[in-house]
Amino acid sequence: MATAEKAAYPVIPGLHHKHPLSVSQTGAVLIDELRCASCHDGMSSANMKAAPDLAGVGTRLSADYLQRYIADPAATHPGTTMPDMLAGQTKEQRRVISESISHYLRSLQARETGAKKPTKPDAKAGQELFHEIGCIACHSQRDDAGNELVTEGVVSLAHVSSKYRPGALADFLRDPLKSRPSGRMPDMNLTHDEAASLARYLSGAVTANIQDSPAPTVQQISEGKKNFKKWNCVACHQPEQIGKDSAIHGPELSKLNLAGGCLSPQPKDGPNFHLNQTQRAAIQSALKKPVVLAAPADQIKMRLTQLSCIVCHNRDDYGGVSAELDGFFHSTEEALGNEARIPPPLTQVGAKLRPAWMNKVLFDGAVVRPYMKTRMPQFGASSLAGLPELFAEVDSIEQVEIPELDRQSRPKMRNGAHLLLGNKGLSCIACHNYNGKESPGMKGLDLMTSYQRLQPSWFYHFMKNPGAFRPGIIMPSYWPNDKAVQTEILDGDTDLQLQALWHNFSLGRSARDPSGLRSEPTKLKVSDKTRTYRGRSKIAGFRGIAVGFPGGMNYAFNARNGALSGIWQGEFVRVNWQSQGAGDFNPASKSVQLAQDVAFLQLADDKAAWPLRPIRTKEQPINADPLYPRKHGYAFAGYFMDEASVPTFMYKCGAIAIEDKSVTAKVGGATVLRRTFRFSTPTQETVYFRALTGDVTAGAKKVFKTNDVAISIATGEAILRPSSDQEVGQELLIRLSLPKGKSSYSIDYTLLK
Repeated sequence: MATAEKAAYPVIPGLHHKHPLSVSQTGAVLIDELRCASCHDGMSSANMKAAPDLAGVGTRLSADYLQRYIADPAATHPGTTMPDMLAGQTKEQRRVISESISHYLRSLQARETGAKKPTKPDAKAGQELFHEIGCIACHSQRDDAGNELVTEGVVSLAHVSSKYRPGALADFLRDPLKSRPSGRMPDMNLTHDEAASLARYLSGAVTANIQDSPAPTVQQISEGKKNFKKWNCVACHQPEQIGKDSAIHGPELSKLNLAGGCLSPQPKDGPNFHLNQTQRAAIQSALKKPVVLAAPADQIKMRLTQLSCIVCHNRDDYGGVSAELDGFFHSTEEALGNEARIPPPLTQVGAKLRPAWMNKVLFDGAVVRPYMKTRMPQFGASSLAGLPELFAEVDSIEQVEIPELDRQSRPKMRNGAHLLLGNKGLSCIACHNYNGKESPGMKGLDLMTSYQRLQPSWFYHFMKNPGAFRPGIIMPSYWPNDKAVQTEILDGDTDLQLQALWHNFSLGRSARDPSGLRSEPTKLKVSDKTRTYRGRSKIAGFRGIAVGFPGGMNYAFNARNGALSGIWQGEFVRVNWQSQGAGDFNPASKSVQLAQDVAFLQLADDKAAWPLRPIRTKEQPINADPLYPRKHGYAFAGYFMDEASVPTFMYKCGAIAIEDKSVTAKVGGATVLRRTFRFSTPTQETVYFRALTGDVTAGAKKVFKTNDVAISIATGEAILRPSSDQEVGQELLIRLSLPKGKSSYSIDYTLLK
């Protein structure tokens, strides 16, 4: 391969893959991706890509890049969907106008968060990440020297070395949805160190040599703001200082000249998107007829193409990993075949996955294949809105009724499942982990996730004929032609055997271990250094984090809701699933369970009810509100370690950035857990912290107790009131008046038993 020739036309990777769209559907996708509806009334905009958020852009991007990009977007960033707004201007006019607008954009500065920055980015580690986790699905491949290689229809990254100010590229890679909420650059779940290493690989040390230009003057900023409006940048971007009301609108759909304006081969008086002939023809085809809502099946095709899902996933007869990219998909369990390294098909996914699990995957990044090195990207709630419902509406499978077990048949069926799974039956545990315990052989996905993930009818049909759903799968067919190969268990009755397995998976952690499985959990210990372990946990939810200190004080943090959800003294944790932080852990000593609802809120007043997290049960397994934390302003931003390996969790409550760090301290001879919050607020704010729930009593010197734990607060107004959850008695709220800028607050936890 030769060094890449950069595309002058706008690039949407999914449209260059094996997509199923007609010419007019392709045009509809381009209309959304190019944001045509932001200037022209009468066009569909339900799935229109959001423009980048320019808040803080002056902190992120270099002055030189801003000026060059505004002057000539396609030349500066080949493949960009940003139009040339200065088409028809002379070279000198472009320079003057772009320089003016760049002055204004440089004035849009972000507030310093105070988060710790990684100190040892590793370019080699970044190279491995780039070619393993899925970046090459949308971006140009690179040779060993870092040169981009010719690949049609991917987004070049050659410009990033001169684009970002020092450290800004790593910040962007860590949280791309912050500045690009549309999710076309998705969140790849990078740690701080991974983001820094990837940034170092993509840009080398060049960003370190970017020199700061003199700060723009008030007059330059004012002139740039005027030009920002004049050249209609406000049609797509609305910084805080400028509203959309000043945007200039083009002709509505019914009055468009489909051969002129933006669709002209050489636009002079309007935006120039540098469309190629194929793209112009597709948009013209889409605009010739009034826009109507596509059928659900077609909406799915368009959404999967628009978000480039089809580059990694196939659905029906379209999409899937191309031969050119196949070699970049790897697994730590290669012996399991393609199913362990290639993302699963989306054919019939609406009939396969329970709605609750689909929401977990799409919105929360849930994974059950930790051996797969390619990561499932997170596109953001706005980009995915409605997609799970479309899958559920379109996909169907022959329904199978799996009856409930009566008391009399329960022992027989459970014993049958126990035999089938073990090494004296079908030996499923030879290739699959089970109930958080590793298989003695290959480490396939944990069988006990089946009940919470899969719909029963899909499970039934898949088990009878795996190859029909995953051609080439190494999993044998144990019920070929509806006949059981194991005839000595449950009388060889296919239906009874499948029902027994399904009911066994519904038992969750209470299910017996099959014969041949190593069942002893691993006990993690804390030595002379603080220890952190991430994974699922009853005490801290699906995104739990356990922290253990030398001396025996431990706590659990629920990263999904931002709550310190448990505390205990003694041994650290027992771990049942060794899987890159996605495992199952439980306290190794008796623990005190605290509330797992969102911990911080900006309530209307002291009497407003505290919104509680939805509780799922076997009778109600679907999460009634999968976006519960986000709806109430909570967003987790990761964590960093200090030199003693003590973590600081970072999250938000609306616009308030919070750093949450706990350490141990001695108070009156007792060991306490001292939790310190550091707040960063854009304006003066009032926020409520839900500190304690249960049978709470108030003592002297702002000490509040339950039977198990006491908390001591120094300042803040304490509000003890009946709990929003009537089953737990009372709740202690602390009202904090936060000044603009930075402030801090501490609270001590003491175990009483």
